[in-house]
Amino acid sequence: MDVLATARDLLATGPLCDACLGRPFADRSFGLTNDERGKSLRVAVALADDDPHEPPERDACWVCEGLTGQYDDYAELAAESVEGVDFATYQVGTRAPPLVEENDRLLREDAGMEPDAGELFKSEFNREVGKRFGRLTETEVDFDRPDVLAILDLDAADADPSTHAVDVQVNPAFVYGRYKKLERDIPQTEWPCRECGASGKQLGDDGEEPCDHCGGSGYLYDDSVEGYVAPHVLEAMDGSEAVFHGAGREDVDALMLGDGRPFVVEVKHPGVRDVDVDALEEEINDAADGAVAVQDLALAEHDMVERVKELDASKTYRAEVEFGAPVTADELEGALEDLEGATITQHTPQRVDHRRASIDRTRQVYAASGELVDETHATVDVHGEGGLYIKELVSSDDGRTEPSLAGLLGVDAVVTALDVLSVEGEDEAFATDDHLK
Repeated sequence: MDVLATARDLLATGPLCDACLGRPFADRSFGLTNDERGKSLRVAVALADDDPHEPPERDACWVCEGLTGQYDDYAELAAESVEGVDFATYQVGTRAPPLVEENDRLLREDAGMEPDAGELFKSEFNREVGKRFGRLTETEVDFDRPDVLAILDLDAADADPSTHAVDVQVNPAFVYGRYKKLERDIPQTEWPCRECGASGKQLGDDGEEPCDHCGGSGYLYDDSVEGYVAPHVLEAMDGSEAVFHGAGREDVDALMLGDGRPFVVEVKHPGVRDVDVDALEEEINDAADGAVAVQDLALAEHDMVERVKELDASKTYRAEVEFGAPVTADELEGALEDLEGATITQHTPQRVDHRRASIDRTRQVYAASGELVDETHATVDVHGEGGLYIKELVSSDDGRTEPSLAGLLGVDAVVTALDVLSVEGEDEAFATDDHLK
């Protein structure tokens, strides 16, 4: 490319500011701004042609209509729009006027250049305002997942930047941890009453009255792990809403012991991000008063939600089992040896058939052990692949689970109490440095 010849062709299209003249050459001479490129080209053409050098009037530019002279104004406007928001990373985006974007393309076309040569107007505006915004707010740009995204709307009728809207998107903040559930009959998340649609009301002979099914609360259980944890995180982060995400869930009547179950609380539109997680952990545990406990709280990246929900995990359970007929220690030991390492086929259990697809699933038992309490009671520990239904592994669920402890022993068997002892990633830990802040 003959750079000076192309610059002449660009200048021949009409009055251009230095930034719009330099932008088609943005991929040349790293380290210069487009404004510096344009100014240098203008001077070089004037010298080569022995013409008078005439500094451009930016507002007369037919391409940007003076917008490239307003980077500072828009950066200040964007900074004012995020006052009171706690953030460390940002990204700036632009809604450019359609006419300016069309002019930007026509400029290259009229000069015989490729339509995407150099850099387009919107990219330059994002970068130049973004740099200034970062300096004003003392924050860092993040093109992947910023804390805030400021969208500048340049397509307003009035040329005064103060009249242009700045849409600020505040991305959620995340707190990772592990919870223990130390009392039975507490669900992981709030359980709305299906009979009244969580309203707590039903129609009676005399009009509205409390729902018989939930007692008027709108929920089937008064407490939940979510209820013990999420409100404290929401308050600490001064957000608009908190969403609780767990790495699977235990049955309502099961305890969650050991090191607890991984979870993430997602806080939408947080006003505070850098919370004291140690103080937050203490506050949650004090308020829960022994019903629930959390540990290992840490600020997390956004992808921790997907990791908690999708990472393959194995689980260890302890089940209190009651047999329908006497069982000897040798019989129990033999049946558990047969289960250890076995591949289990489970048709969707009857107790969840109403909300799960009716299919066959196969899961692995990694380890199984136990001991008799007396001839009709035992304590059994099972380490298995995620998704293994332990109650049905014991009972056989009317033959829907094969093999099962009941089937191998040839007696009825039922779980009378169930505890989850551990929830761990199959191949790696849930919490890694890549997913925590």
